[in-house]
Amino acid sequence: MPVAPDPRRPHSETFLTPSIPPALRLREDAWDLVAADGPVITTAIHDGHLLRPALRDRVALDEDTRWREEDPLTSLLGQIGDVRLRVRTSRFEVDLNRPRDQAIYATPEAAWGLQVWASPLTEAERAASLALYDRFYAMVGELIDRTVDRWGCALLIDIHSYNHRRDGAHADPAQQADNPDIELGVTTLDDARWGGTARRFANVLRRHPVRGVLPDVRCNVRFPTGGHFPEWVYAHWGDRVCTISPEYKKIFMDEWRGQVDIPALYALRDGLQQAVEAVRPEFLA
Repeated sequence: MPVAPDPRRPHSETFLTPSIPPALRLREDAWDLVAADGPVITTAIHDGHLLRPALRDRVALDEDTRWREEDPLTSLLGQIGDVRLRVRTSRFEVDLNRPRDQAIYATPEAAWGLQVWASPLTEAERAASLALYDRFYAMVGELIDRTVDRWGCALLIDIHSYNHRRDGAHADPAQQADNPDIELGVTTLDDARWGGTARRFANVLRRHPVRGVLPDVRCNVRFPTGGHFPEWVYAHWGDRVCTISPEYKKIFMDEWRGQVDIPALYALRDGLQQAVEAVRPEFLA
């Protein structure tokens, strides 16, 4: 019986070489991609804060407001993947978790009531942002194809975070009943094949304390319909990819001051690592 390759080994000839597709070969400053030979892909597509130079004077929001609505530090949680993708570009330039025709926030209703742009973007500016969107999806498509071809299936951990103090820095946080510490979006996985995997994953997360307290982990509470990215993955790969989208409540930081609780953040990362390792054998050929 052949021995399965070490999933922590740097990427091998069977994964990304010798014929690397153009979408993966293209140098792109909008994201960072680290690839090792294993079936676990982690993505942090809302981690970024960068805007291209042409948009910096057009955005109406200050840095703190933008940062509060982004998902900072989610790429640190994603360090547990074999393949790790962190988008450096801000969701305020182009939101990769929305359908293409909604990926640029044109109105306050699309962006939590925020007026994003000091004046409407030109068609050329919109086209530049959508070109990045298209390059991203072409790249991810090649990446998932390679992973599925290599392992037969893949575990995609699509990491996000969310605010729970929207009434202000000194107001009470949102009620726990509707705001779990970790929400797992599992609306776009094949339940017949991966439902048990998702439940085992959640149970491991629940057993790993954060600041001495076991986290409240539930599925599909705040975001019952999921996002465009996992929907797109499911539409293309079906039950060959098990997508779990953890939404971390920002208990690891003060979302108004930007101050990070490093021990809490690392505890969350360790819990995610344990959950991934608990189900990893199910994805090894």
